[in-house]
Amino acid sequence: MQISITAIESLSPMGNSPAQVWQSYLDDNHCMAFAEGDWRAPLASSAREEVAKLASAGSRLKNLDPSVHFAIAASRRAVARAGWDSNFGINIGSSRGATSLFEKHHAEYLATGRAATLASPVTTLGNISSWVAQDLQATGPEISHSITCSTSLHALLNGVAWLKSGMAEKFLVGGSEAPLTAFTIAQMKALKIYAKPGGDFPCRAMDFDKKSNGMVLGEGAAACCLQPGRDENALAVIAGVGFATEATGHATAISAQANCFQKSMAMALNGRRPDVIVMHAPGTIAGDNAEHAAINAVLGPNLPMLTTNKWKTGHTFGASGMLSVEFAILMMQHQRFIGIPYLDMPSHPAEVRSVLVNSVGFGGNAVSVLLELP
Repeated sequence: MQISITAIESLSPMGNSPAQVWQSYLDDNHCMAFAEGDWRAPLASSAREEVAKLASAGSRLKNLDPSVHFAIAASRRAVARAGWDSNFGINIGSSRGATSLFEKHHAEYLATGRAATLASPVTTLGNISSWVAQDLQATGPEISHSITCSTSLHALLNGVAWLKSGMAEKFLVGGSEAPLTAFTIAQMKALKIYAKPGGDFPCRAMDFDKKSNGMVLGEGAAACCLQPGRDENALAVIAGVGFATEATGHATAISAQANCFQKSMAMALNGRRPDVIVMHAPGTIAGDNAEHAAINAVLGPNLPMLTTNKWKTGHTFGASGMLSVEFAILMMQHQRFIGIPYLDMPSHPAEVRSVLVNSVGFGGNAVSVLLELP
């Protein structure tokens, strides 16, 4: 059984509508700003205004974490665009979850020795999908999870499994991340993978000759509507999925040949060749080169066109995979390959009818999804 994507909506540093996001992809400017001593990629102003309405003083949603607000905003628009009623399941995950509120409540506890009444329910990872379900009055199952940076593509895998099992008729899947807190950025800097000040492009994702790491954190969320079969209104069809986990010697590492990616890509492709691959490419030397080695192992020597969006959006952790799915769908819809301005890229493909999307997280877990035009 094939699965159709009937809607996808997002909030990101590029905007909060498909038209706005596509226009951002058409220019060569990144969406990052240097603030408070570090590079970061905050939501675009239009997306920020949308979220501010959810968190306004009179809203019952005002005391929730930004990661929940992001998920609700993207989910509302996705479900409306798909024309769904309330009969659907939800799996929206996050790598970090309610980072901002957790840090706030923990700081208050350290200062006073007491925890706020709502400190627990508003900082659980599960409150993302549960609040989306309440907001949309969904009647299906609700799942929130974290599998680090591949979280949203694992949500897609779960949605596909529920639909193929016949236990659900529709599934809303995605990821949401609001990681621009001092502590979260400090964690990435401690790993020595964060971008340093200076440079026209702080995150040189997919530059395989770079001499320093360049991860930059970004805010974002994306929600995608899945339905079984080839729906007449499908934006894309999920033609293959693959997943794998490899044993690693370090909590953040994958092997030099990215064995997990080799397995996940081979499983998703099943002998086919995509026109384009959207790489995970976080902007780190080890991560970018390992994934490239895996692609060469599976599809070399004549590779499809390779691209990524992290040079532009930063790394949105658990939301990044679904933002890459949106990127892939936009390229197929507009029949235009989007390259990377600081790289000398070969001629573009004549058509973009199939795109492989990659995602991987801490712990060596990889997901690959093959998308095709319906």
